[in-house]
Amino acid sequence: MKAKRILIFNVNWLGDVLFSTAVIRNIRHNSPDSFIACIIPSRCYLILKGNPHLDEIILFDEKDRHRNFLEKMRFVQSLKSKKFDMVFLLHRSFSRALIMRLAGIPQIIGYSTKKRAFLLTQKIAPIKRDSLHRIDYYLNIIEKAGLRVEDRYAEFFVSDEDEAFVDRFLNSKSVNKGEFLLGINPGGNWLPKRWPAHYWARLIDRLIAESGFKVIITGSTSDIALVKEIQKSMLKKPILATAELNIKQLGALCRRLDLFITADTGPLHIANAVGTKKIIALFGPTSPLVTGPWPLNNVSILQADVGCKVPCYAVNCKDSRCMKAITPEAVLEEIRKIVKTE
Repeated sequence: MKAKRILIFNVNWLGDVLFSTAVIRNIRHNSPDSFIACIIPSRCYLILKGNPHLDEIILFDEKDRHRNFLEKMRFVQSLKSKKFDMVFLLHRSFSRALIMRLAGIPQIIGYSTKKRAFLLTQKIAPIKRDSLHRIDYYLNIIEKAGLRVEDRYAEFFVSDEDEAFVDRFLNSKSVNKGEFLLGINPGGNWLPKRWPAHYWARLIDRLIAESGFKVIITGSTSDIALVKEIQKSMLKKPILATAELNIKQLGALCRRLDLFITADTGPLHIANAVGTKKIIALFGPTSPLVTGPWPLNNVSILQADVGCKVPCYAVNCKDSRCMKAITPEAVLEEIRKIVKTE
């Protein structure tokens, strides 16, 4: 593809933005001399910061700084001044396609839906969203547009400063190099994907008591209450990194971990992207075939069949029996298998 000014209008969710790095890299493979920019919301900025395949990251916060009409128009004018030749719309929304048309971008490429088809210059036939892994769902757009797809994996980049920060953090917690370090990520972006707090407490207590592993609990500020709930049921004291690390520093920590245990959430995919030695992923209402880590070389997926349709998007589910069906003993057994083969 001839050198151009290429824009990618990305999606809004951490895990999916991480999956989209396969699109970014493959566009760069196809057009190594092009200027490539990507639009993302502020909260996803660190997912793409430092990505060597991008020349610019543009922030668009539809529900914050760009929520009113005037700010949207200013954003349109800013895009217009950048004179992009083409845009790949990873998001299926009408408003994003309209913004691209108003910005005067000659080629607008994305999935065609009834409402926005007239705004697209190259219409990609829509496919059932859960029929493909998210990586392939996004790669399909550029492939159907005529680009060559060479590979299909996510990337996450951390800096030397991030690595140094984690070194200092672990030193402050008396973690010595060579000690088996096990990370626990109990959070999740919606409740049905979370493993019960008392399960985490039981698992961590047994891990510390029986193996002597250094166990570190990760999480964001929004996970503080959950981690406190877990601690109430515990006898042992793990290392707490809740709200101590940003996303980049979490990635640097995951590089150091011997094992990471987590549900289907952004940190799972960060850990996989940076090459955490071993990962145990706890899946309940979501499908590993759609939002699971890829590749699976270092990942064990635990998921119980409780008779529910998967994927299930009942975010108000009060039962969570699919997550409850994965017992701490089952996770312990999987850990023993992993440690035995180390």
